[in-house]
Amino acid sequence: MENFGLLLDGFQIALTPSHIAIMVVGVLLGLVVGVLPGLGAPNGVSLLIPLTFSMEPVSAIILLASMYWGALFGGSTTSILFNIPGEPSSVATTFDGYPMARDGQATRALTLAFMSAGIGALVGVIVITLLSSWAAEFALRFGAPEYFAVYFLAFCAFIGMGSAAPAKTAVSLLLGLALSSVGMDTITGSLRLTFGISELIGGISFLVVVIGLFGIGEILITIQHGLKFRGVSSRVDLRDVFRTIAELPRYYATLIRSCLVGTWMGITPGGPTAASFMSYGIARQWSRRGKPFGTGRPEGIIAPETADHSAGTCAMLPMLALGVPSSATAAVMMGGLMIWGLTPGPMLFTTKPDFVWGLIASMYVANIVGVILVLATVPMFAALLRIPFAIIGPMIVAVCFVGAYTVSSATFDLWLVLAFGIVGYVFNKLQYPIAPLVLAMVLGHKAENAFHQSMIMSDGSVLVFWSNPLVGSIITLALALVAVPQLVRFATRLRRTEVDEPLVK
Repeated sequence: MENFGLLLDGFQIALTPSHIAIMVVGVLLGLVVGVLPGLGAPNGVSLLIPLTFSMEPVSAIILLASMYWGALFGGSTTSILFNIPGEPSSVATTFDGYPMARDGQATRALTLAFMSAGIGALVGVIVITLLSSWAAEFALRFGAPEYFAVYFLAFCAFIGMGSAAPAKTAVSLLLGLALSSVGMDTITGSLRLTFGISELIGGISFLVVVIGLFGIGEILITIQHGLKFRGVSSRVDLRDVFRTIAELPRYYATLIRSCLVGTWMGITPGGPTAASFMSYGIARQWSRRGKPFGTGRPEGIIAPETADHSAGTCAMLPMLALGVPSSATAAVMMGGLMIWGLTPGPMLFTTKPDFVWGLIASMYVANIVGVILVLATVPMFAALLRIPFAIIGPMIVAVCFVGAYTVSSATFDLWLVLAFGIVGYVFNKLQYPIAPLVLAMVLGHKAENAFHQSMIMSDGSVLVFWSNPLVGSIITLALALVAVPQLVRFATRLRRTEVDEPLVK
């Protein structure tokens, strides 16, 4: 009941005319970001952060969050109409969304996607509403060892539960930690990894790295793929919209399963992309007889969209309550909070309740605004995709460089954007995940400071991380997340070898 009262106070903040206008602008900007291949939510949010420096933190985070919701919706639009996922998490939607649209049911496909996405996002916001205060109160018990244990758990969870190879994830994490340590050590005052370059003494800007990795890197990949936009009819018929909405309750089991998958993958570092693929796979396994998946089956649209938006929303919970982002976009938003002078974590709920609950209330409103706007603007954004990429591409590059320059007005940052753009391209080609690098850059300083404080408390003994049941259980769980999946894989290979040997003989 206490959370409900705080949520009502949050609605008083979110439902002001200025904040509703900000939500509309944010969702529209997010739709553009989601529709255009080569941008993506993390890059769109990072480009927008410099423009929020003069805004109140509540207004700024509402704008960024609304852009995030819009980007998720926009990625679905291109997946269905053009078979081009604007967001990585929208790839699974193309499997059945585009075939349904190609069969002349574009309105049905879009409505199934947007309504199931809205349901998934609503479930995610309800989970945040119910669990945020409890998670924050639990985190108030934390000291330096507990905080380091949580950060260590986040790193290990990416290695053990991520979709990429554990070794590649570890390399990405270590590179992010190295980048976060560039500049002057706050404890000893010594310079680290500056290589005699004076511009690196102040460190590498998180925003510059993100703009390069997600902006320029994605553009290079898009150029190589040589995208050709081939769309289907994008006119929305209101009668088909209402007919599809009435059809949606028939798929309640798929909606419930997908919400559960999305909630779990959002709170843990699985992320929206893994959630959408996992939910699609589960829906295919549990499906009844009927039209095959991949030919325009409704469950093939509902499952990934519901899980995608539920995971994307729930990723905000660990970021706000624990200060540990579980997705790349949440990490970028956390970087924005720190730039505004706010520290995500349990104390944020105590010191800035208007900020936290204003944001949570805005999630309810912004997702409703998103569903309405995305249905209304489908023809406009479909027409935008018919502009040759030779025109859109240079515009995106220009926006990336302008956004990077506005961070600190330093020409050196432009070279860094280009360098990290190449890094992002190479990572993608070699199938190295980028999200762990972004996570490590955001948490690197915090993890290092917590480790230093823990070592001071214990006179340099690592046993401090097993000094009480709470920190000991977190560290043990973190180590288990890395070790157990590897042991399972090793046992599986050993069992296969034993089975194959008799066959060879």
